[in-house]
Amino acid sequence: QMCIRDRVSTQSTWGLQSFQGKEKRMSKLNMDVLKESIKKMMTTDKKRGFLETVELQVLLKDYDPQKDKRFMGSVKLPNVPRPKLRICVIGDAAHLEEAKKIQGIETKDVDGLKAFNKVKKDIKKWAKKFHVLLCTDTIVKQLTKLLGPILNKINRFPIAITHNESLEKKIDEVKSSVKFQLKKVLCMGFAVGNVEMTEEQLRQNITMSINFLVSLLKKGWQNIKTLHVKRTMGAVQRVYGQILN
Repeated sequence: QMCIRDRVSTQSTWGLQSFQGKEKRMSKLNMDVLKESIKKMMTTDKKRGFLETVELQVLLKDYDPQKDKRFMGSVKLPNVPRPKLRICVIGDAAHLEEAKKIQGIETKDVDGLKAFNKVKKDIKKWAKKFHVLLCTDTIVKQLTKLLGPILNKINRFPIAITHNESLEKKIDEVKSSVKFQLKKVLCMGFAVGNVEMTEEQLRQNITMSINFLVSLLKKGWQNIKTLHVKRTMGAVQRVYGQILN
């Protein structure tokens, strides 16, 4: 039976159920410490002119990014952490029509892609305006021909969408998901919530994120050195491990 840490994603029903079944018994989190850290993080009288993100900051140990297999995985959280995620749908006529009914979603058709004339600077400037690109599956196959390899290079290659699933549901799934990927360094940060959430909603998101991350690590909790949470304009709050100086 395939272990969940060997899976790239938990989007399949089996993977997500398997992970959720393990969540309680695998956690080494002290819930009192977590709740207190969230409370401290959320206690402020200052109101910002934008929606602050809540980030989970992770420092790994006993992991060599050069030698050990780099992990990658994504999990759908119970509460949407990034409601204002900027998304563009590259679609056929049906997907574009569906996207126009969803508030805050921009669109681009094939003619719009052709208009770039493969000018890398223009493509990059456009794609960087968005956190995520979604694209009709039949058009995905044409992207390299239309735009060249630039979207891959700037980490904006679109997520394929089909007509077998609701576009609105797919967008909600994207906004609710957090992606974990080990690159060249042992410190990582992930958006797991925002300051408009309740403390309980933040606790749920943070707990699920941490336990999923641990499931991807070769030695589980033994590879976690420290865990902290932080709002965009706030101080770092310790959740697990030694206190950072």
